[in-house]
Amino acid sequence: MKEIKPAIEKQASVMIEAPKFEIAKVTIVGDTKLVQHKFSQKARQQIMDKQSLGSVSNKGKKKEPRNFDELYKGAMYISTEGWHGIPAISFRKAMVSACRVCGYQMTKGKLALFCEPDGFDSEGTPLVKITKGEPHRHDGYGRIADGGIDINVRPMWDEGWEAVVRIRYDADMFSQTDVVNLLARSGMQVGIGEGRPDSKESCGCGWGTFRIK
Repeated sequence: MKEIKPAIEKQASVMIEAPKFEIAKVTIVGDTKLVQHKFSQKARQQIMDKQSLGSVSNKGKKKEPRNFDELYKGAMYISTEGWHGIPAISFRKAMVSACRVCGYQMTKGKLALFCEPDGFDSEGTPLVKITKGEPHRHDGYGRIADGGIDINVRPMWDEGWEAVVRIRYDADMFSQTDVVNLLARSGMQVGIGEGRPDSKESCGCGWGTFRIK
């Protein structure tokens, strides 16, 4: 009987290095006003109720009066611990967008830059805590689809607001200096929140810019 020899297993060589992530902790200061517009749970529920009724949703329905103070509070991002915050994704998006002015691929920036949250709101949104500054109500206006004017009520923080941002980054792709400089560029050229310079819908209102403290 012919002897059957066992197959020899070949060891595969691994060329990919283990990920090496580090964290840069940076305090930022608002150069301009910070304005927020959270899509509140109440507003989402109203849209769901309307869509669930289909074409008869507005038939014979009386328009409810608007509670502007309620709209103001509903547009804030508040953590489960009670402090005001900024969505962590805002800083990640701003830094990825700022890659364009540095000659760095945005697709690579997406894989290398992350913002660590300080907490979460009741809906699970990761937030960075606003460590200095208090909000006040800002009443603006905008055009709606039928050409009419709508009043927009938003929370606004005046210049000088502060936050401590923790950026987790791929140290094989960025140095700590790269990360701090990119965050500085995102603060000066991109911005965060409503009316920021890099707004997709307009050139912004000059809001949401910041600098490294």
